[in-house]
Amino acid sequence: MALVNAGVVVLDCAEPERLAEFYKGLLGAEESDVSANRIEIEGPRGFRMAFRRDVNATPPSWPRPENSLQVHLDFVVADLDEAERVIVGLGGRPVEAKDPVGPHEERGFSDPAGHSFTLRRALAPTAPKQG
Repeated sequence: MALVNAGVVVLDCAEPERLAEFYKGLLGAEESDVSANRIEIEGPRGFRMAFRRDVNATPPSWPRPENSLQVHLDFVVADLDEAERVIVGLGGRPVEAKDPVGPHEERGFSDPAGHSFTLRRALAPTAPKQG
């Protein structure tokens, strides 16, 4: 029997309202729990995130080495260009524009509070070889 029944990714930030709006737009999520210092959202497939107010929150500096990566999220999308347009429209920004290494095409971004995340292109399923 599992000790933990569910998990929530929690990001500390100075403005949880702003960050919740960004991720609601990115994930197609809805607010599921709101208090003065924390907003929780849930996506259509049950993915949950929360944003906790910390007036002293310092954005990670990734990809620079000082105060580097604190958390990193990966999201799979069908269309990287369309997802990038949505992210920029919601207030996110690209942080890495280099040729992908490995089997997945991916791009790095940061949310409005400076947390980094990566978009990976969903690979099209391939049919088994015939004959």
